[in-house]
Amino acid sequence: MFRLAPAEFKNLRSQIATSRWGGRRSLPYAFTEHGVAMLSSVLNSERAVQVNIAIVRAFVKLREWIVTHKELALKMDELERTQKEQAAHIGNIYQVLEQLTNPAEVPPARRIGFVTEDA
Repeated sequence: MFRLAPAEFKNLRSQIATSRWGGRRSLPYAFTEHGVAMLSSVLNSERAVQVNIAIVRAFVKLREWIVTHKELALKMDELERTQKEQAAHIGNIYQVLEQLTNPAEVPPARRIGFVTEDA
């Protein structure tokens, strides 16, 4: 069992339902998965056993959720990387098209032959 840090507690608080004066004045305690398992070995009532089983199942679901989201995060990183690569390629294509559609200013060619100052 451990006490939550102020930042952790702030993330847990509901901003809409928390009153200005009421509510918790000190940081709450939280159980780890191992703490719940130890608690279930000490408590003998049927209700305590059922509650501890539910809490352990919640920890298992949380662990599965974290693994699933880690895989999603890796896929999102891969998509972002490929999108950046494709954006760079598209930028290069636009530069080439711009050069092809707007050729550089070419100075007028000199006329061949004898040129007088009149002409």
